[in-house]
Amino acid sequence: MSRSIAITAAASAAAVLVLAGCGTTEPAADSAAKDTRRITLTDASGTKVTLDKPAEKVVGTEWNVVESLVTLGVDPVGVADVKGYSAWDSAVPLKNQPKDIGTRGEPSMDTIASLSPDLIVATTDLPTAAVKQLKRIAPVLEVRSADASDPVGQMKENLDLIAEATGTAAAADAAKKAYDTKVAEGRKALADAGLAGARIAFADGYAASHQVSVRPFTSGSLIGGVNTALGLENAWTVKGDKDYGLATTDVEGLTELGDARFAYIGNDIEGRDVFTDDLAKNSVWKSLPFVKKGEVHRLPDGIWMFGGPRSMEAYVDALVGALTK
Repeated sequence: MSRSIAITAAASAAAVLVLAGCGTTEPAADSAAKDTRRITLTDASGTKVTLDKPAEKVVGTEWNVVESLVTLGVDPVGVADVKGYSAWDSAVPLKNQPKDIGTRGEPSMDTIASLSPDLIVATTDLPTAAVKQLKRIAPVLEVRSADASDPVGQMKENLDLIAEATGTAAAADAAKKAYDTKVAEGRKALADAGLAGARIAFADGYAASHQVSVRPFTSGSLIGGVNTALGLENAWTVKGDKDYGLATTDVEGLTELGDARFAYIGNDIEGRDVFTDDLAKNSVWKSLPFVKKGEVHRLPDGIWMFGGPRSMEAYVDALVGALTK
């Protein structure tokens, strides 16, 4: 999925931080300096990762981990597909000019090695062979790409794990608090507008050979998890995959949504919108209740649907604004 498909906190140098469930931070020999704390933690693959000090020169091989780094105040020295990230995740823009390390599925080992990173952050979507090669360059921290059983919890867990490795736990706590506050505000705004429990269907779509494919974001998707937290009901009845909570359907499958509200993010670098362009004259599309009622909401581009707390804050603002206008 990831292939088709971010602060240094002051810490007591003499203290030993116990990091719940993931690892520990221990004072190094010259513990008088706060930036020399030895860090040991266990990543999503079950591998123990040891760093001599909080990582500063970090490479991110997937956009969600890059967003986490930026959120945490760590400017990555290397990013996979910089142009793509800037287009698809403009809600959390890069603050520096990192080196492009190639594609998310096949990062350039030579380019990464030339950066001499302290740490490489990847997801469990990256092929095992690639991870093995990366470990010859620098320590690799893997986070789980997604978990449909608890998508929002997994998002926060990933942020915490990266924060442990970069010594930015305070920033992670602040980001999670800001997200929770935004969701609470959005939930109240929807309730005040009489939309508590409203049925919502979020999807994206693709066109190939004049055929439109629709990808439902079920309740197991990150977007679906946020919608549930907002007090909305997911209108999709199809079953999503165990990681991302995504499914596949076609235009005819949209007829099963009934009287729901439909939302999507364009997120096409070339500006194509399958729902307004390719389906404009489609009789099935035009017959759908939400199309007839004007309840089709295109949200602003650049909100990464598989991102972190800040992307989801942007999503909450966009969705609540669209539904309550």
